[in-house]
Amino acid sequence: MKTIKVALAGAGAFGIKHLDGIKNIEGVEVVSLVSRELEKTREVAAKYGIGHVSTDLADSLALKEVDAVILCTPTQMHAGQSIACMKAGKHVQVEIPLADTLTGAQDVVAMQKKTGLVAMCGHTRRFNPSHQYVHKEIAAGRFNIQQMDVQTYFFRRSNMNALGQPRSWTDHLLWHHAAHTVDLFAYQCGSPIVKANAVQGPIHPTLGIAMDMSIQLKAANGAICTLSLSFNNDGPLGTFFRYIGDSATYLARYDDLFNGKEEKIDVSKVDVSMNGIELQDREFFAAIREGRQPNASVAGVLACYQVLHDLEQQLK
Repeated sequence: MKTIKVALAGAGAFGIKHLDGIKNIEGVEVVSLVSRELEKTREVAAKYGIGHVSTDLADSLALKEVDAVILCTPTQMHAGQSIACMKAGKHVQVEIPLADTLTGAQDVVAMQKKTGLVAMCGHTRRFNPSHQYVHKEIAAGRFNIQQMDVQTYFFRRSNMNALGQPRSWTDHLLWHHAAHTVDLFAYQCGSPIVKANAVQGPIHPTLGIAMDMSIQLKAANGAICTLSLSFNNDGPLGTFFRYIGDSATYLARYDDLFNGKEEKIDVSKVDVSMNGIELQDREFFAAIREGRQPNASVAGVLACYQVLHDLEQQLK
């Protein structure tokens, strides 16, 4: 088996999650690490045994041996960098969101079609064992979603990342955090979103974004979704999914799953790992080896960004 050689851009909280996941995947080696601060990047590279370090993605793309790139960079860079990777002949997996505009997302999809390379977006919820378990129940005809009730809550009144370090960019409730649920709802229902409404709270005076948002979705098959998002929540952090269906209620918290009575459901046998990020990376590398488009291909998630665009127009 030929080793797939990877460049990873963005050595922050999420980049580290990918490096930890890739350690468990046979036949894959991270050979180049790109991040803004050279010293910090060198430290991470030394820890993970990565030979090449740069602050410029172009340096990694110029390396002949690099087959694929994983982008864990700020949202605003995703579309442009994804296109640059494909132009350089590299397969690319970009962290969610694919872009922060519909045009950006469409441009990435157009470049994928032109090059035929594997291009995937990190819609991790499709891969978490908890959500996979529900997906399999639906596919087997044992469960149908009537409503998804989702809370995405963070406490982020200043610009910090998941490790509590200052961020160089501003995160976004609609274009980043809502993307997870908008995509997952349509994916789990197996039915496109036909109706979407949104309201938002006041715009933060310095961050320039809404700190609270509420979204309603309806799928063509009649299922509905209610999504609440906040950067003001000083309490349990993260995203909590309640699936209300015709035969059960499921509560998904990242990789863990519970029934409506808070009894834990064993999802350890759903896939080869309990780590959603690792499973996402496994799908990316399998698609490269098998010469196919992956689950969560850029074309496969484009509908999500159309919905986000429509919601943004409403909010204006």
